Amino acid sequence: MVVGCNFCPFAAREVKAGSIHYQVEDATELSYSLQAFLQECTRLDEEEAIETTLLIFPDAFQRFEDYLDLVALAEKLLKKSGYEGVYQVASFHPLYRFAKTAADDPENYTNRSIYPMLHLLREERIEKSPGAIPQP
Repeated sequence: MVVGCNFCPFAAREVKAGSIHYQVEDATELSYSLQAFLQECTRLDEEEAIETTLLIFPDAFQRFEDYLDLVALAEKLLKKSGYEGVYQVASFHPLYRFAKTAADDPENYTNRSIYPMLHLLREERIEKSPGAIPQP
């Protein structure tokens, strides 16, 4: 859907190139989930052919509030581990809701997915991608 409808200017290229890594994480505890997140950062460090990673949590973070806690801690972990400016986290959840929007606002669907997931992107490559929004 994302590729077919061109919702993301980067997705089609990476799907065609086979450069997306999909990691399904069975852990349901926050600490193990954050450990898996950090392992994916390490994987990106070691495997240049991987452009982006989707860390998928099919059995955890069903409550959106719990998921938001995961996102906040993952972003703190990026900073603490020296990955700020290297990797960026995009967030997707079945009940995704932007602040100050109604639950059924169509805007929310841009970040909705079948399962809770964290999307790790190489920040440098986003800025160089066609269709990227120039950074100030």
